[in-house]
Amino acid sequence: MKSFIGAVLFICVAFSANAQLLWKVSGNGLNQPSYIIGTHHLAPFSIMDSIAGLKKAMNETQQVYGEMKMSEMKSPATMGKMQKAMMIESDTTLNSLLSPKDFETANKFCKENLMVDLNMAPKLKPAFLLNNVVVMAYVKHIGKFNPQEQLDTFFQSQAIQNGKKVDGLETAEFQFNLLFNGSSLQRQAQLLMCTLNHIETEVENLKRLTNAYMKQDLNTMLKISEERKGDQCDALPGEEDAMIYNRNKAWAEKLPAIMKAAPTFVAVGALHLPGEKGLLNLLKRQGYTVEAVK
Repeated sequence: MKSFIGAVLFICVAFSANAQLLWKVSGNGLNQPSYIIGTHHLAPFSIMDSIAGLKKAMNETQQVYGEMKMSEMKSPATMGKMQKAMMIESDTTLNSLLSPKDFETANKFCKENLMVDLNMAPKLKPAFLLNNVVVMAYVKHIGKFNPQEQLDTFFQSQAIQNGKKVDGLETAEFQFNLLFNGSSLQRQAQLLMCTLNHIETEVENLKRLTNAYMKQDLNTMLKISEERKGDQCDALPGEEDAMIYNRNKAWAEKLPAIMKAAPTFVAVGALHLPGEKGLLNLLKRQGYTVEAVK
């Protein structure tokens, strides 16, 4: 379901007949091209060996922009904001949000997979749990996931090592609010149980999404993300806009000035790139030439 896939992966892809993750942006007054790459949090570093033109794009650009500046996550101030955002501040608890049966289901999974007893952490927001549930189930299934191999972090750390500017299109605080405060606690609880009650299906969908990413098959990724079951577990239009399309629009408004200032390497979640309201098409509408790197 797009609701949790979008949340877990904080992500998105490019709509094209070509199997490609890396895109060149030129024209419309740019003296030098910039590049946009779609990332995926569960992809191993080995994917970089098969991305045509990646090293050239990294070498020819002077700055790297991600969804956020990853080094921000290490600061005590940011960590404090995240910890605050993931906790329920009202009198509401997980016990009151979930039925006794649902709480038992959620607690059993969390104790077995997250090493968290919800009786000891009754103020954790359902959205925080949701962002960890499917990934942990997936990692447990494949057994070869290295959390240190994050493409977004890699591209930024390489830039820092080479003395290049690194920045984010959003702040870490914005993303915390989007994930943990973007919907009511009741809706968060509903989506959490949707995921837990269909965990095998959700893991299978994530496997399909990851396999498509490794093949650079962006069309298939888009199709998987758009699958619906026609029930309360599907993403609501407003949720989809907040997680993907509103952010795409905001990024498309920021990028012209960023790319004009210096050739830029942009790394964002792959699912943000495709379709009519995808980042690539939004840049095309502004007059840029956007083409897959061969």
